[in-house]
Amino acid sequence: MASSAASPWNNPMLDFEERYRTSPDFLIAGCDEAGRGPLAGPLYAAACVFPVGFSHPDIDDSKKLTKTKREALFEVIKKNALSYGIAFCTAEEVDRLNPYMASREAMMRALAKLKCVPSLVVTDAMPLPKSPYPYIDIIKGDAKCLCIAGASILAKVSRDAYMEELDAIYPEYGFKRHKGYGTKEHLEAIKKYGPIKGVHRFSYKNVSEFVQISLF
Repeated sequence: MASSAASPWNNPMLDFEERYRTSPDFLIAGCDEAGRGPLAGPLYAAACVFPVGFSHPDIDDSKKLTKTKREALFEVIKKNALSYGIAFCTAEEVDRLNPYMASREAMMRALAKLKCVPSLVVTDAMPLPKSPYPYIDIIKGDAKCLCIAGASILAKVSRDAYMEELDAIYPEYGFKRHKGYGTKEHLEAIKKYGPIKGVHRFSYKNVSEFVQISLF
């Protein structure tokens, strides 16, 4: 069960972000991305604003959680957040912008979907110079700030769900298992079938060398 106790010391991750709060109505939005490294699929990002004092003992960096736990927390976060936004950049946009700039763009799109106005944005090590709100980029922020961890879960679960949809369309590539990362199975599928236009990131080395044999 989530706790709405006002004390920031109930959760170290909440304690970290409370140092930035200057008033009881000061809203902090956390931003994070998922899918910068994979060879295929969109790059997702999310923004998450929790009510002041909200805490939950299981919300953590999405990489530390099991798939089952992430999916359960995905629903908890959506239910309890004051507002959240989920956005993405396509594989073609990742190729055009580069993965770093695509991460920034996806975060800006996620922030634009918020239904409230944050007093501060905190990100997982991503500067947002065009943000309409003050921001702080925090190294390993998804392991330090509750709202960034919440955003990391929203982005990761959303991206994984999309990759499972792709798996149903292109079962020979195994997207459900590797989520587009450069596993041995995925690399062998790219070599055998070629990369898929609109799905694979053609600027990535392990994809570009097989572009000439693309079947889709």
